[in-house]
Amino acid sequence: MDYYELYIQRIRSLCNERGISINKLATMSNVKQSTLDNIVRGLTKNPRVKTLHKISIAFNMTLAEFLDFNDLNQYSFDDNDED
Repeated sequence: MDYYELYIQRIRSLCNERGISINKLATMSNVKQSTLDNIVRGLTKNPRVKTLHKISIAFNMTLAEFLDFNDLNQYSFDDNDED
């Protein structure tokens, strides 16, 4: 699994747990619908921290809580990946 797919998985999982649609999340987070759509469709592979922060607040989480999940914590970067 690619790194950006972990964000997609996290957002979708939290939406499912809370019964929130991606459209509703866009409204709640004050992130443009198109921006959020691009993230969850994998078109935006490196979302800005500010965007992730807004999304985490919509989930009533800190950014640290949003980013603290097993799959992300276990992710290993290959030596060939760009920073």
